[in-house]
Amino acid sequence: MRIVTATALVMALVGGAAPAAVAQQPTAADGIWRMDGYGTVLSIRNGTLQEYQTTSVSCLRGDSARRTGPGTYTTPDGTVLTVRTQGGRDRGSIRADGSVGDRNLHRIQKLPDPCTRPVPEDPLAAFDVFWQSFEENYPFFSAKGIDWHAVRDRYRPKVHVETTRDELFAVFSEMVKPLYDSHVAVQDGARVFAQGRPGTVPPTAELDAKVKKFIVERDLEDARNLQDFANGRITYADLSGGQGYLRISGFGGYAGAGAPYAAQLTELDRALDTVLSQERIQRLKGLIIDLRINGGGSDALGIRIAERLTDIPYVAYSKRARNDPADPTRHTRPQPAYVTPAQAPRYTGPIAVLTGGSTVSAGETFTQALMDRPGRTIRIGQPTQGVFSDVMSRKLPNGMSAWLPNEEFLTGSGRTFDGTGIPPHLTEPVFTKEEFDKKRDSALDRALRVLRNHGGATS
Repeated sequence: MRIVTATALVMALVGGAAPAAVAQQPTAADGIWRMDGYGTVLSIRNGTLQEYQTTSVSCLRGDSARRTGPGTYTTPDGTVLTVRTQGGRDRGSIRADGSVGDRNLHRIQKLPDPCTRPVPEDPLAAFDVFWQSFEENYPFFSAKGIDWHAVRDRYRPKVHVETTRDELFAVFSEMVKPLYDSHVAVQDGARVFAQGRPGTVPPTAELDAKVKKFIVERDLEDARNLQDFANGRITYADLSGGQGYLRISGFGGYAGAGAPYAAQLTELDRALDTVLSQERIQRLKGLIIDLRINGGGSDALGIRIAERLTDIPYVAYSKRARNDPADPTRHTRPQPAYVTPAQAPRYTGPIAVLTGGSTVSAGETFTQALMDRPGRTIRIGQPTQGVFSDVMSRKLPNGMSAWLPNEEFLTGSGRTFDGTGIPPHLTEPVFTKEEFDKKRDSALDRALRVLRNHGGATS
């Protein structure tokens, strides 16, 4: 089973070779399990974990994983899933490396009946599964003012047995377009429809390279100790006024494409050990963390960085998922994600976090993880993109796929920032055409003034 962490969708569409299986013996986890939320049933037997994606009108086989160690199963794309039974044998949990939190499991006696019957593959069947997948899992229709039932009534009459694949792809794309949710996508092979919040720009590799070159030439010309880490995804420099500049363009890809989470974590720790060395944090007067072009990745890697920025434990956020197909107001129990001070040198001084509309997904959960950080933390720039959830991959009977969020990330007061994004304390333009043309970086300049003049207080 693939549990897609909060990341750019294009990264999630790449698979890999299946891992080798170890000798298989029955385990306490063998059997059939229903997952709280997520519309998922799991079958575990003979060393194979098989996902079934369910709605009230369908059951389709999803991804599978092979047992590769005690309680661990590895998917074809290299994600390690850890399955545990809890208390008696009828409750359990599953966790994907790189994700934050567990998903609860309840043992059931057998697969639901629809999982044992052939699934029609005609366009109408695909439409019904597509619509129902959003109806039962998408949390934000009300907040976005979308009547999903009216959407069905408008578009279902356009679909019939002779509807072509191109026509159906266009229908699905039109249906989800008004959501303006960059964690929503329609996939048909290499063809993908996805879009972000209006007025924002996706954090592509090309934009990342352009911005990095701009910052190095404009802002870091006189910097010391300029260094790239983690396959170029992290950059650090000491600035002339005693501040540090830390640029993070994603929370993944640190050890190269396809590398397992453990390798990503090793590369991140290696970077942090250099950037936040004991000698440096003793003289650092302020730290700028630049997330303005950040395509997301692993929430857990963001928590790992936050653990190097505090001496006091605190809750980063709590995470919950829709848990009733018929009632969008019912959720799983909120599961807190904790920031625990790392057993390594830690920087606890003032921080300025730079964000914008190209701060996406795990870039946003990391921003949220710093909101209640003890000490002075200020956000400067523009609101983030407004997508936080892990991404559900839903297969359709005709071979297409739908991608959608079903989770909310809550602050201590129960607030979410889906749709609107996390707002800055201080608003500045971020990489507009005028900023590029005039070689200005207003957000970074504001961060320097705040840190140098006020030690992190707003101005």
